[in-house]
Amino acid sequence: MSPPLQGRTAIVTGAGRGLGRAEALELARLGAAVVVNDYGQPGRDGSGAAGAGPAEEVVAEIRAAGGTALAHTGDVADFAQAGALVGLAVAEFGGLDILVNNAGILRDRMVFSLTEADWDAVVRVHLKGHFNTTRFAAAHWRERSKARGGPVYGRIVNTSSEAFLAGSAGQPNYAAAKGGIVGLTTSTALALAKYGVTVNAICPRARTRMTEDVFAGLAAPEQGLDPLAPEHVAPLVGYLAAPAAARINGQLLVVHGGMVAVVERPRVRAQFDSEQETFTYDELDALLTPYYAARPDGETFAAAEVLGLKRS
Repeated sequence: MSPPLQGRTAIVTGAGRGLGRAEALELARLGAAVVVNDYGQPGRDGSGAAGAGPAEEVVAEIRAAGGTALAHTGDVADFAQAGALVGLAVAEFGGLDILVNNAGILRDRMVFSLTEADWDAVVRVHLKGHFNTTRFAAAHWRERSKARGGPVYGRIVNTSSEAFLAGSAGQPNYAAAKGGIVGLTTSTALALAKYGVTVNAICPRARTRMTEDVFAGLAAPEQGLDPLAPEHVAPLVGYLAAPAAARINGQLLVVHGGMVAVVERPRVRAQFDSEQETFTYDELDALLTPYYAARPDGETFAAAEVLGLKRS
């Protein structure tokens, strides 16, 4: 039996280290030719000179295992360079089938200490970077669909975060960008479904240089399974990229270790109707103040508790 991604071409951004590396290796193991994108800056805050080393090292790993890969070291947060990335995949492999958006940086600050530059940098790499590659991949699939006269094969897997789901006090820029990625995912999923393209997002929980502070007290076990190893996230990405996941679209999934949780879209918890044409301040006070006063503080975070999250 052929591997499920045999003959497919994939792009993975931010694939020189951590999650992106594990995802690129998994897609290659499943048979895809992989364009490994990584800007190569050494600092997790986006600092330091860019370099080809990280992307080229992953390409070497894939080739050593018998796979097909090539490196791209452009900045996906730059619109033109993101277009060149998609163009490279099409030129070298004849098309693009899978896009995994993973590239990101961190500049953590409390909101009252956050600078404009730190806000812009994080939103630029995460949210704009996701948009840039998505825009060019979507245009490619739309053109192919028109030429073919029907649906084509296309998969996008975006990377959100539980910082968006449960909040993260010291990461307002990161949490906002990751929330924006979910909005981009659901919108794009609706727009591209008729072309045969699915778009989903994951919230991975893994020990990488991006999360070294979060999991500082949770060292990898000396023996046995490490539930926070990036390699445990990669199979879900491979699955979402495969034909078997054709019916999954516009979804958000949390993944780590041996757990995958399907996140439900927000639902109305309670509704209050005015006895008049519109609400007055006094009427809202009479309805909402007792409602929230009667709810234990923890219930506000019920969704987070279901996923096994903790408030920071």
